Amino acid sequence: MTIKKNAWVDSMRASSSINRHNHTMATSALSPPMPAWMIQHPSALDMFDNIVKASIGKRIAMFLDYDGTLSPIVNDPDRAFMSDSMRKAVKDVAKYFPTAIVSGRGRDKVYNFVKLEELYYAGSHGMDIQGPLKPRGGRNSKKAKSILSQPATAFLPMINNVYSVLVEKTKAIKGSMVENNKFCLSVHYRCVDEKAWAVLAEEVKSVLKDFPKLHLTQGRKGKKCKKTGEKTVHVVFDKN
Repeated sequence: MTIKKNAWVDSMRASSSINRHNHTMATSALSPPMPAWMIQHPSALDMFDNIVKASIGKRIAMFLDYDGTLSPIVNDPDRAFMSDSMRKAVKDVAKYFPTAIVSGRGRDKVYNFVKLEELYYAGSHGMDIQGPLKPRGGRNSKKAKSILSQPATAFLPMINNVYSVLVEKTKAIKGSMVENNKFCLSVHYRCVDEKAWAVLAEEVKSVLKDFPKLHLTQGRKGKKCKKTGEKTVHVVFDKN
């Protein structure tokens, strides 16, 4: 039990932006070999000319994350606003390519941040997809039909139940916040003292013991809880 608890805390610590920054600084000084993953997946900006050449004669679709991509990472997830210039850039891109915003957040919340009807929106890690609400312009735009896919609707009562229990269990941990993303949940710990991370992790695990259809996996700056089987529900414990 102690090993598992320490493993979760270690994973939370490893996903901290501070630790990633320190790791980057250290590796830059030592100049070690570049990780294999980075070699296989180089920066798109560095390879832009190659991408343009490879795309000739092909249809291109854009898939964009929201937090940390279109908006800055902030302490308060409700204030992760995108700039007007970023919104204009996305709107311009959508005139030429089908464009989707993919996020672990609730779809409605992401839409309220972006406010562009011509995009596809995939919230709750793909459990809630809609778009576009209006033609994006360009070729075949009149043939476009709005879609709505919510394969995890049957699990909404369970998600809402878990949300209520998590709010009650974590309310005494200063800085923690539980966010209901409709088909998934987020427990934010960016503002939690690192000394309390183990306590927070244990509270979350104790709640999920009563929900055997859910299990934890590690995500960026947090944990994910999925239902195994045909339909998957993510409960994301994200520090964003």
